Amino acid sequence: MERGFTLWFTGLSGAGKTTLAQLVERLLRERGRRVELLDGDVVRTHLSKGLGFSRDDRDTNILRIGFVCDLLSRNGIIAIASAISPYRETRDHVRSMISDFVEVYVDTPLEECRRRDVKGLYRQALTGRVSAFTGVSDPYEPPLAAEITVHTVGRSPEECAAEIIGWLERRGYLDPVATPAVNMVPGNVQHDQQAKEEAEAYSPEEEADVSARLEALGYL
Repeated sequence: MERGFTLWFTGLSGAGKTTLAQLVERLLRERGRRVELLDGDVVRTHLSKGLGFSRDDRDTNILRIGFVCDLLSRNGIIAIASAISPYRETRDHVRSMISDFVEVYVDTPLEECRRRDVKGLYRQALTGRVSAFTGVSDPYEPPLAAEITVHTVGRSPEECAAEIIGWLERRGYLDPVATPAVNMVPGNVQHDQQAKEEAEAYSPEEEADVSARLEALGYL
């Protein structure tokens, strides 16, 4: 059975959690992995319908997501959770529930999140029309030691997703994608031709001249 684990995206509203989670999900599916994405807004519509935004209700929502992620991870599935999950204590509780837990902090400054706010939620929170809004009238406690911290300002979502995939490869959660080796196969015509061209790139006189120049510059 393939290794299951949980990728837990946390960050402010508008930080880019859902965009990155969806990109990573697609990249993992392209590798043939079994993946399930639990988005905070979608979960509230189904698994946590009826919950509000008090501290207790937020914690209940996050713990429910964590419970599902644990079930998935233990059965060889990659669970991706994308939820603000503003309270550090609750995220740490979820971490204690899941044996393979990777916290991804989408570190986007509040001003940038406000700039990206197509729904106008920050504006409504600042004018008092929306109460208990994370980052404005309710706190967000950033991770102290997230496995992955992604800075999104000035970078494309694709670059950020590639950073996450690279981390997972380096830490053994994913097998690296093999580099096509067609040009390195012995007897391969393209490889042989390339080697021949490289061998013929310099005449013996030119090679001697290049070596002398490199030696004069201190490289040889």
